[in-house]
Amino acid sequence: MPHITNILSKEAIELVVSSPYKRAIQTVQGIADQLGTEVLLMDDLRERTLTTEPAEDFTLAMTKVWEDPTFTWEGGESNVVAQQRGVRAILSLLDQYEGKRIAIGTHGNIMVLILNYFDEQYGYTFWKELDMPDVYKVTFDKQELLSVEKLWDRQGVV
Repeated sequence: MPHITNILSKEAIELVVSSPYKRAIQTVQGIADQLGTEVLLMDDLRERTLTTEPAEDFTLAMTKVWEDPTFTWEGGESNVVAQQRGVRAILSLLDQYEGKRIAIGTHGNIMVLILNYFDEQYGYTFWKELDMPDVYKVTFDKQELLSVEKLWDRQGVV
């Protein structure tokens, strides 16, 4: 993912963290290699489990969980449960590495659920408009969300 590495190399990254999923690790591995550091894995940054079996209608399944944050498909996580897990991970990172610039490799739905916790404007519509991959610079002051800036476009740079 050379475009992502190029984008992140301009951000003075000090720590690289990722979901344990291969695609998330691959997204941030380039910047970790450039920094000569390991990728710290955090299970709570994994993508939300929507259902145990693939949804017959993925769009309908996603719409339902965003309309009713407590709704759970069979074997899946509600938005509330997934959001609590993701926010727990972010708050832990913010506390443990206060003031550090952290690159986080995660997944679209859990990322938007985390952002939604801090600012409700980040919801289903925002999630639908994500590119894959996508890169956002999220700035906090302690545990307060200050800004969210898209650093990626379909050509790889904004």
